[in-house]
Amino acid sequence: MNNTIVAYLLLRIAVGASMFGHGLVRLPKLHGFSQWMVGTFEKSMLPKVLVLPFSYILPIAEFSIGLFLILGLFTQQTLIAGIIVMIFLVFGSCTIEEWGAVPSQLMHAAFFAMLLLFINHNQLTIKSLLTGK
Repeated sequence: MNNTIVAYLLLRIAVGASMFGHGLVRLPKLHGFSQWMVGTFEKSMLPKVLVLPFSYILPIAEFSIGLFLILGLFTQQTLIAGIIVMIFLVFGSCTIEEWGAVPSQLMHAAFFAMLLLFINHNQLTIKSLLTGK
């Protein structure tokens, strides 16, 4: 087994675990998370009509992106979705001047981009294990 393929697998799973964990802990308290997020953005330039639906979508997106990355399903689409989520999070953090969150969000975006750039090494997935391809 090629070290590059193993390294890709481990990085994909690590990034997936981060996203999965973010979503997993927020889903059981989805309404409370939404209320917290809407309250946090009250004084931002973003209208509540945008923040409220995003606050419910975010944990589901994080959970799904994480799960798909861990399993290696729809990897290219999932990585693109992950970068888009990070773009929204970076923008949102900037609107409330939450500068401490931005480096972590940018780091996630960089890992998504790195995985997308080297996607040809994505050879160890659930699909490849089931089909032998």
